[in-house]
Amino acid sequence: MKESYRCWAEIDRSALRHNANVVRQRIGSTEMLAVVKANAYGHGLLGVAQTLADDAQLFGVANLEEALALREVVPHPIVILGPPTPEERSIIAKRGFIPTISSFEEARAFDRLGPTAINFKIDTGMGRMGVVENEAREVFKRVAALPNIEVHSISTHMPVSNEDAEYTRDQLVRFRKIIDRIRAEVPGSYKAHVLQSAGTLAFNPPTFDIVRAGIILYGISPLPEFQKLLKPVMTWKTRISLVRDMPKGSSISYGRTFVTPQKMRIATLSAGYADGYPWYLSNRGAAVLVRGQRCALVGRVTMDLMMIDVSKVNNLQIGDEVVLMGRDGSQEVCCAELAEKAGTIAWEIVTRIGARVRRVYV
Repeated sequence: MKESYRCWAEIDRSALRHNANVVRQRIGSTEMLAVVKANAYGHGLLGVAQTLADDAQLFGVANLEEALALREVVPHPIVILGPPTPEERSIIAKRGFIPTISSFEEARAFDRLGPTAINFKIDTGMGRMGVVENEAREVFKRVAALPNIEVHSISTHMPVSNEDAEYTRDQLVRFRKIIDRIRAEVPGSYKAHVLQSAGTLAFNPPTFDIVRAGIILYGISPLPEFQKLLKPVMTWKTRISLVRDMPKGSSISYGRTFVTPQKMRIATLSAGYADGYPWYLSNRGAAVLVRGQRCALVGRVTMDLMMIDVSKVNNLQIGDEVVLMGRDGSQEVCCAELAEKAGTIAWEIVTRIGARVRRVYV
């Protein structure tokens, strides 16, 4: 029997490689760290990593669990971008992953476990991780002197690279000054990295030694003006499970927030918020694509099902494919559109797509 899915995401490997090539064209010989945390931004950790294995020099994940899974499919250096817990440190050191550390105390804890390469993080404005900027040089000197610590890289993170160009340019200047002073005081082969997706698009050069390519790889631009360079990697699909003719005055879904103003043909889809389709898109003008036509979402999204108006679509069949996100013919529902209507960001849309949504690589 041919395999069939109720809700699935088609992942276009050629689009992934295209987007990686866009990054490569912008960064030249600089190393590319492909960020595959959060199940490769919802696109499937292992499949994405295998596809990008020839394009990336390093991979980045959020935590030890992701690093262990990733190690099964790629031999590349793996940087753990989030702070490790004390219980995870021994495994990280033993397996040769590169932890990101934000204090001398963290570095000393790894030093006691044996040889460990680390990513030294400096906080230049993100306020989330890293040694605060005015203390970074002195802390770095103490960390670099630890006998079992090898500094693989020094990094920082830009909080407003897609919102505030002036602040971001100043931040890049400040980071460059810190790096130059550290290298003058503590010579070494360690590398520096700061640019992520928005930075690669809008603030390049400088690239430093490594660029962290994240959402750009998945064909979603954090800056709309660059979207034309990229190819969206995911097409999110479901199927029609029911089609019913509803008389005028029929209420649709929980809360009776939509009542048919006239006779309507309503299709029930095999997807809901448990699959990651945002409940907040209920009654906010969202649409899906059926046979190349935009069909409005009506009523509230439920856990496993959602309803759409298919009154103007001819010859529908139960089991027909429906595009929740992606292109069908000349029409497209892009990730940015869903994010805007849901009052969120594109990153959240793709990373919340659930585990029961099968990833199919094409």
